[in-house]
Amino acid sequence: MATINPHVNFNGNAEEAFNFYRSVFGGNFSKVVRFKDLSIPGFEIPKQEEDKIMHIALPTGQGSVLMGNDVPEIMGKTNENENRSKIVIQAETKDEADKLFNGLSAGGQPEYPIGDSPWGTYFGSFRDKYGIEWMVEFDPAQSGKI
Repeated sequence: MATINPHVNFNGNAEEAFNFYRSVFGGNFSKVVRFKDLSIPGFEIPKQEEDKIMHIALPTGQGSVLMGNDVPEIMGKTNENENRSKIVIQAETKDEADKLFNGLSAGGQPEYPIGDSPWGTYFGSFRDKYGIEWMVEFDPAQSGKI
């Protein structure tokens, strides 16, 4: 079966955001590429963009990877209030769901508090302090199943 890995754009604070995500998920970055790593003759990177993130990857378990980058200023700002997509986390336990919800939502805006949902799962959603929308869910009926 295919694996789907979210990729998120940031307006110059991808490194800060990913250090925050790493503090919640744990683990280490599998890849960090800065724009200055791509500078070649004829394709110079503006000085103010050199240390920004061109690509960063944080494995989050079971083959999943959260990826992101800073959008170069020449491409314009990313809409930090978009609401067309959310990152969904299927937790393996209720305790893990609580840990991820509480950690990632710190400093953010709750949308639906974590708790028992009308559809029989343990669910919560929020926009984190970087404007990214998340949903965290634990389904006891799927516990232990793939």
